[in-house]
Amino acid sequence: MVRGLSILTCAVLLSLGPTPVAAAAPAGAVCDHLPATAPAAPAGAVVVRAADNELAVRTQESPPGTTFWLGPGTYTLGGDPYGQVAPKDGDTYLGAPGAVLDGRGTLDGRGTNMAAFTGRARDVTIRGLTVRGFAAPQDQGVVNHDSGDGWVIENNTIEDNRGAGLMAGARQVVRGNCLRDNGQYGLNAYQSWDGITGLVVEGNEIAGNNTDDWETRVPGCGCSGGAKFWAVNGADIQHNWVHGNHGPGLWADTNDNDFLIVDNTIEDNDAEAVFYEISYNLVLRDNVFRRNNIVAGKARAARGDNFPSAAVYLSESGGEPRVPARTSSVQISGNTFEDNWSGITLWENADRFCDSPANTSSGYCTLLVRDRSTCVQPGIATRPLYDDCRWKTQRVAITGNTFRVSDALCGDGLCARMAILSNYGSYPDWSPYRGTVVQDAILSQGNVWRGNTYSGTWTYVPHDTSRRVSAAEWQSAYGQDACSSFTGAAPSC
Repeated sequence: MVRGLSILTCAVLLSLGPTPVAAAAPAGAVCDHLPATAPAAPAGAVVVRAADNELAVRTQESPPGTTFWLGPGTYTLGGDPYGQVAPKDGDTYLGAPGAVLDGRGTLDGRGTNMAAFTGRARDVTIRGLTVRGFAAPQDQGVVNHDSGDGWVIENNTIEDNRGAGLMAGARQVVRGNCLRDNGQYGLNAYQSWDGITGLVVEGNEIAGNNTDDWETRVPGCGCSGGAKFWAVNGADIQHNWVHGNHGPGLWADTNDNDFLIVDNTIEDNDAEAVFYEISYNLVLRDNVFRRNNIVAGKARAARGDNFPSAAVYLSESGGEPRVPARTSSVQISGNTFEDNWSGITLWENADRFCDSPANTSSGYCTLLVRDRSTCVQPGIATRPLYDDCRWKTQRVAITGNTFRVSDALCGDGLCARMAILSNYGSYPDWSPYRGTVVQDAILSQGNVWRGNTYSGTWTYVPHDTSRRVSAAEWQSAYGQDACSSFTGAAPSC
């Protein structure tokens, strides 16, 4: 008997069973729990006080490589929309606990200042600040507004801003931040000149972004979610908690390459957990995907649209050995999928290729063609342009994953699906990919499911949206999911 407890009390405790143990917080659960990285000014730092409102001026007056320490309090940047801090190369900004840089946003969504940290300075560090209330325009960001290279953005809270909480440049490290409730994105990785290389996004909480609901404001803009990546060559995205975003969780859109997305928890996002679009060479491993795409999936089904909207969506994306990367394929392995609207969809739009009016990434071509203007008749009808002018969903291996779904999730059969499909090519009239060319090709481009574990009732969509087959036919007629288990048991071989 436990000392000090009565026999009756012990009996009650025993009847209740073991005390429940709270689930461990996901890696990246940092919002409201950030460490105090600079409680005091380090030696040699320029001390800035909130009451003086001189952060921008002190930055301008100081030489490159200066460290600024912001004491507790709320800092503002004047009444000009272009009131902002323009760091110099190597500058460091350290916030004491309670240091807030405020753009003075209002309830109607407007702010006094558009951006917090701007310019193209290199190797800037920002650590320990809260940045809120700025009003960046669409597709622009508040921190590192101009996508400077080599920035380290660490242990900050960047919240309640319009636009993107932060932009990214080459060699940028985004670590241990709370990126939440921003109007468009938590993070927007885009650079209009050289493109971004060597991006690290690690240990962040990326939550509740796209509060301005951009897809409703600008239908078809493709401009919403937790984090957006455009033409990024090399990104390590690991140990993040990406949840509750109004749109996709992570969206790599247009000629991204060499992404490593590992050990993240991605859950409760309105649209896809991971959307990899006209991009190359991906490792997607050991992540947990829960309850993603339910909002968007239900809305699509309510419209009578039978497209297999999924938690992981590869659109015209695959492995390409001619594009240098750490892998020459797309490897989706060791992930756990629980109660998402659907599992994985591999899609290739037959009408989307270089110089096609149906290419929504206008002005862009594949990474295999230097001049997109060559992707027209008659050249496009012959190799190598016939192959290289279109982004291919190819060389995708989906192995060793666990897919669980509750049969109560949907009653109309439009969820709990796996898919590998294309559309009937029809546009433009000079396209060499008209008819079933791509629908047939995607089934023979090295895309394979193998050794996965399924629980719940799943169906499979091969070739086009009109086909829906059972697990047995998926295996026998289409050669997929060999050595997989459809009963929740371990794979058979």
